[in-house]
Amino acid sequence: MQMKQCERGHFYDPLKHSSCPFCGVPNLDIPNQTRAKRSEEFSTPPNQVVGVTVPRYRQNAAKAQDEGKTIGLIQKKQGIDPVVGWLVCIEGPDRGRDFRIRSENNFLGRADSNDISIHGDDSISKEKHAVVTYDPENNTFVLQPGGGRGIVYLNGQPLYSFAQINAYDKIKVGQTTLQFIPFCGDSFKW
Repeated sequence: MQMKQCERGHFYDPLKHSSCPFCGVPNLDIPNQTRAKRSEEFSTPPNQVVGVTVPRYRQNAAKAQDEGKTIGLIQKKQGIDPVVGWLVCIEGPDRGRDFRIRSENNFLGRADSNDISIHGDDSISKEKHAVVTYDPENNTFVLQPGGGRGIVYLNGQPLYSFAQINAYDKIKVGQTTLQFIPFCGDSFKW
């Protein structure tokens, strides 16, 4: 899918929209109609630009430099947040897709706010169905259930607390089975 960017910085799908759906249609004359009044704090004068959409990668870079924000150990040491492993979907709607694991806690769920976001499976909790953790000090990976409603399975067994995970372990959340592939381990560490 090829996204297009308008003059104000919004991204939209040109196959669905002939112009930016966020900006509206310029020079469109609509007769006066009764509309619900908005409070003054939310209204803007006509022809005034409210703001420019910032791509996600630039937002994340800006957020990482904000004062008072928690930054992962590896990210702080190297200035980047490198990949330490992957989860590869081997069964389920996202079959064949890979998900990067970063240092420290990686929250897994359906919502975009999760570090590992699996959109295709509605039986996965929106927020924090599971947590995959890479401990850079001990060079180990741990899986634990999150705060979601669903059960997490590790190699076919239900997981009720935390457990260390190893290469090629299978993690099942909802109707999705993920295979764990570590990058960091005995032979390499950031």
